[in-house]
Amino acid sequence: MIELLARINNSISALTRVHRLLPWLLAYLVLLPLPKLLEFSISDYYIDLANRACLFILLCVGLNIVKGFCGQVTVGHIGLYAIGAVSSALLALNYGLSFWVSAPLAMLITGFAGIIVGLPSVRLEGAYLALATLGLGESVRIMIAVTPALGSSTGIMLIPAPVIGDFVFDSFERYYYLVMTVALLGIYLSFAILRSATGRAFQAIREDPIAASVVGINVTMYKLLAFVISAIYAGLGGALFAHMPPGYIHHNNFTIIEMITLLLMVVLGGIGNIWGGVIGAIVVTIIYDQTKDYYFYQPLIFGISMVLLVVFMPRGIGGMIERMIVKKKFIKKHEDKEIGIA
Repeated sequence: MIELLARINNSISALTRVHRLLPWLLAYLVLLPLPKLLEFSISDYYIDLANRACLFILLCVGLNIVKGFCGQVTVGHIGLYAIGAVSSALLALNYGLSFWVSAPLAMLITGFAGIIVGLPSVRLEGAYLALATLGLGESVRIMIAVTPALGSSTGIMLIPAPVIGDFVFDSFERYYYLVMTVALLGIYLSFAILRSATGRAFQAIREDPIAASVVGINVTMYKLLAFVISAIYAGLGGALFAHMPPGYIHHNNFTIIEMITLLLMVVLGGIGNIWGGVIGAIVVTIIYDQTKDYYFYQPLIFGISMVLLVVFMPRGIGGMIERMIVKKKFIKKHEDKEIGIA
């Protein structure tokens, strides 16, 4: 298994040296026929599950920016997701805007909400920041639940599907091509941020905020920037969720259970590990779907799972795989050196 992963990693590195976009284009081509494969081999329902996995991948990537890159403990990401969903839905229904206009506007609104959350939160750390962001998430859900203009107890219905010319994304299969493309772009941009000067500043703050400020990094500004970028990802994910067939959202889509599920995805994949977050999103989406008949026990199952993961696999799946690959490379390099000496 480790040999296979090492070979895949080496192949990706080789393709990147040819052109940095080549691995992404190949990944896109590989993922294109997935709906047809699922339709013929299993059922249409699993195409919808693949769509939801893509949405969770986008949310995990965004959450990893503020939590994994910058080290801020936030548990209110689902509230930003709700703001993006409701904003895009209402802009489309009340003002007749297309998805291609309402979604960017929803991202801006959610980014502004990220600033509002981030400004008082940049001075908070640990459990205090977690409680503040948890309060945000629940406040947004409750406000949606009690406000008729935001859907209240009935939810928001008949949200129009995205349209390009005569092509309407009104089925699970068609919508897959949209959410898969956006998820892949989101992963690519996350890597770009991580490798940039901004990403290095985020990581410096995560390791030691005081040391980062000493070397000239504006800790407050970068913490706020991490919140805003993460919020924009959540807003885009919310907009995609709102317009996804059947075009219906309800405040019960944004409960604490969804937040716990999202956190479990990030922890399982490995905090700060982008590919780990992708793996975690896919695995937990499948587990979440298979345990939906045990609704009342889901929070208990996920809570115990998080505790066990933190204790026995603190770096998650991504961190574990990364460590194994690095260890294998080190052993191989050491063996090659011994052969050279002999």
